[in-house]
Amino acid sequence: MGIFALQSLVGGFLDEDLKHFNKVFDDWCVQFETIEDAQLILDSLEKKEQIKIVEITPLSYPKYFFPKLQGTIHATREYQGKIICITEPQMGVSFRIAICDMQTKHVRVLSSRYKSALSVEGAFANLSFDL
Repeated sequence: MGIFALQSLVGGFLDEDLKHFNKVFDDWCVQFETIEDAQLILDSLEKKEQIKIVEITPLSYPKYFFPKLQGTIHATREYQGKIICITEPQMGVSFRIAICDMQTKHVRVLSSRYKSALSVEGAFANLSFDL
């Protein structure tokens, strides 16, 4: 499950006006269901050599698919049809693990808090928590 977008080589996603680039992928960015549709628009743009087609998926851009997901996402992983994310709700706050359900779009943040990225990576890698 993914969609396609046009991204500048220096960052940012093409906005609906087809002239400006948003730093964050959101509802105002142009999105396509197929790579062929994206290619048609890309071919019609000036400076098309500075733009590439990218696929946006729940693993690559979980905040777009799960708007309730808060903070900075440090890593994602798919497991049993769910997207598991390491999040930092606010800068300097303990790391958390969020479980995002692809079917319901529900986000559940686990109660465990991790002081360092290394400690949360261990739990994340081993999936030593209940889904």
